[in-house]
Amino acid sequence: MKTLITIVTVLLFVSCQNKSANKFEKLEKMNWLVGQWENKTPEGLLTETWTKENDSTFSGQTYFIKNEKDTVHSESIVLTQSKDELIYRPTVKGQNNDEPVDFKLTTEVEYSFTFENPKHDYPQKITYKKVNDKALVATISGNQQGKQSSESYPMSKK
Repeated sequence: MKTLITIVTVLLFVSCQNKSANKFEKLEKMNWLVGQWENKTPEGLLTETWTKENDSTFSGQTYFIKNEKDTVHSESIVLTQSKDELIYRPTVKGQNNDEPVDFKLTTEVEYSFTFENPKHDYPQKITYKKVNDKALVATISGNQQGKQSSESYPMSKK
């Protein structure tokens, strides 16, 4: 009888440990995003830097710099998992009264993650797709001024 109680106790302990270890499983699948990414074009330099803040949160900073000195676009992003929900929360300077906008993870296929907010003006969809360890493509899309629009940003890891 003592052996049975010991086995049950050990099994319960191990199962509880496994649940807590996978508590932020959705966010952990995006660990490949951490680091500095960039896209150099004739129009300027797009950089996106991601850091892991803690087990449940990544933070990102995005800048588009024109002529090596003029910051045309900047945003800060929080990627966070709360319970079973993964939220992409950008704050874009000069948009939405400088307030963050939530996009919820709607599609996850291997190394491709799509976040959506159908009520946002534009974009309504944001997708990050890992091409390989040194390349990703970020795509924003949705309805813009009554027309479907999509913009892709291939980036390389520095």
